[in-house]
Amino acid sequence: MPHTDAAPPHQPPLPPSPPVAPAQATLWFMLLALLSAFALSQAYRTVTAIMATGLQADFALSPASLGAFAGLFGLSFGVTQFFMGIGMDLYGLRRTVLSAFPLAIAGAALSAWAPGYGWLMWGQLLIGVGCAPAFLACTVFIARHFPASRFAFLSGVGMGVGGLGLLLTGTPLAWLVQRSGWRSGFMLLAVLSALAWLLIWRCVHEPALAGPAPARERWGTAVRRFGALFMLPHTLGILLLGMVGYASFLALRGLWIAPMLIDRYAFTLVESGNMAVAMSLVSLFSPAFFGRLDPGPARRRAWIANFSLLVAALYLGLGLVHHATLNLVLVMCIAVLSGYSVLQYSDVRSSYPPDLTGRALSVFTMAMFLGVGLVQWLTGWVADWAQGQGREPYSAVMATIATLLALGSVAFRWLPVSPLLQQAGGPGKESA
Repeated sequence: MPHTDAAPPHQPPLPPSPPVAPAQATLWFMLLALLSAFALSQAYRTVTAIMATGLQADFALSPASLGAFAGLFGLSFGVTQFFMGIGMDLYGLRRTVLSAFPLAIAGAALSAWAPGYGWLMWGQLLIGVGCAPAFLACTVFIARHFPASRFAFLSGVGMGVGGLGLLLTGTPLAWLVQRSGWRSGFMLLAVLSALAWLLIWRCVHEPALAGPAPARERWGTAVRRFGALFMLPHTLGILLLGMVGYASFLALRGLWIAPMLIDRYAFTLVESGNMAVAMSLVSLFSPAFFGRLDPGPARRRAWIANFSLLVAALYLGLGLVHHATLNLVLVMCIAVLSGYSVLQYSDVRSSYPPDLTGRALSVFTMAMFLGVGLVQWLTGWVADWAQGQGREPYSAVMATIATLLALGSVAFRWLPVSPLLQQAGGPGKESA
């Protein structure tokens, strides 16, 4: 009898095994790699305070031109947040960061070579676009791969670690610039940025998310869904305060701290750098501290509004009081309280449904850095105007920052609140 092979019985295909969650240590290592780009972004956005005197001497810049230079980073950074957020949704964090960050390297190299103010502005534009996904990638990574209950604390830790870039643009960069000129500072940042890009390329590989993979949207659909956020009534108050909260700290730390101390009290550049380092050291820990203190949705908005008003009062005092020691004390108080801004990220996360969280964080970050650019440009214009009137420019600058913060706080307090917060027992606009 001829031998015949029996057909194997039909077996249904096995269901795909669920993704294995990576170890916490692996997640932390990837987050730290992403934070290296954010740290460099922090350095780029605060270099003007240390390079201001050199740039003014080489290119004969007015305060308004200096403010426009500092503000261009924030404007280009903020405008491109919209596209970076869509890119992360469509192509992932890793590919978006690796594609954009080389522009920052090119911008730093162009700035180091720049023969004139126009070339310097082109370099700043490239740096802003290249750094645009840096912090957003970190917050979205935390939101996707860490427990929601730890979001405020981990975001604070991330802001603190990223603040190491602020340390670089304090005493170390002041020492280098004082000895080798401002161009050497951009050269150093270009090299460090290239190393950060290599670290992300080597170490960051996004873990698979639990559940079915979401369908990839078209660009048009993604743009419409972003636009829908602006139609929600509670978005306006969040964005108005978001535009001035972090911008106030960056205007002081990233633009005016060194010129003010040098012009008011004859500090040297290195002494001003030491003060910038002190601010930066405090800002490393204050976001995590406020993240630990997060009172939850029911009281968080009241905290945010009240801290904004308190910081506004400190800026007003900094403008009116002309005493070196008191000014330094006020600066340090501002640095301590600056960490409350991490609560705004938690408020955004609680104010939108999960499928809009990434987009909402992107829009909020866009508003923050558009605010950075606008506030730095505006304060540069105010300083120029005050000088033209024969007045002390820094008093006018600090009063302007205080006014913007107070207006942002009032808008946040009285404009509509997310229905999600009201359902969770959060405050309405009357009790915020």
